[in-house]
Amino acid sequence: MGKEVQLKPKVNVSSYIHFLLNYRNKFKEQQPNTYLGFKEFSKKCSEKWRSISKHEKAKYEALAKLDKARYQEEMLHFVGKKKKRRKRDPLAPRRPPSSFLLFCQDHYSQLMKENPTWSVVQVAKASGKMWSTATEMGKQPYEQKAALLRVKYFEELEVYRKFSLGRGQVWEDYKTQLWWWG
Repeated sequence: MGKEVQLKPKVNVSSYIHFLLNYRNKFKEQQPNTYLGFKEFSKKCSEKWRSISKHEKAKYEALAKLDKARYQEEMLHFVGKKKKRRKRDPLAPRRPPSSFLLFCQDHYSQLMKENPTWSVVQVAKASGKMWSTATEMGKQPYEQKAALLRVKYFEELEVYRKFSLGRGQVWEDYKTQLWWWG
């Protein structure tokens, strides 16, 4: 007949998920007629997970490592379809940054000078706090700039779509149009 469809290997799960599955089975054995909603059961599981010893957690972490190794081994031999990212057209206009990103770009170098040992994550957290504590007057220039960039983006996108309808057309017209708008 036809080709057999090879199913994609089941993804590996974390140590907490292994614990969750084990705890659920024990709970069903101990109290078969009791029904707990997802929210209540999740709360119980997280409390239990926090209270168990490191020795007990190590058992579940070992299971997670074995499961990860299994998954990686199965993926090596998997020949089915792998998701391909759609290639971005290099001539398509890029989306404009948000007002928050414009704010971050302005304050990044200042934060790095003041705190040279900080990682990018720490700088991003500090930028987020600065943005959330900024007043409306402080945010206004960034929001205006973002609005202008958004308008320009939509104009470029309109021109791009107009010229990309006929793929056989010369792209020089499009480039000239962009240069003219820019």
